[in-house]
Amino acid sequence: MENDDALASLEERIHRTVELVSTLRTERDAAVADARQLRQELEDLRSQRKQARVRIEKLLGQMDLIRGS
Repeated sequence: MENDDALASLEERIHRTVELVSTLRTERDAAVADARQLRQELEDLRSQRKQARVRIEKLLGQMDLIRGS
C-alpha cells in the first residue's frame, strides 16, 4: 500500500512537472514572438523618424533659400 501511495505521488509530481514545462515553453514562444514583433515595430519607427528628419531638413533648406533671396 505504501509503495502504491509513493508511486502515485511520484506520478502526480511528474504530471505536474510536464504540465509546467509545457506551459513555460508556450509562454517562452509567445514572449519570443512578442519580442520579434516589437523589434520590427522599432525598426519601422526608426525608419519613419529618419524619413521625417530628411523631409524636415529639406524644408529647412528651402526656408534658408527663401530667406537668402
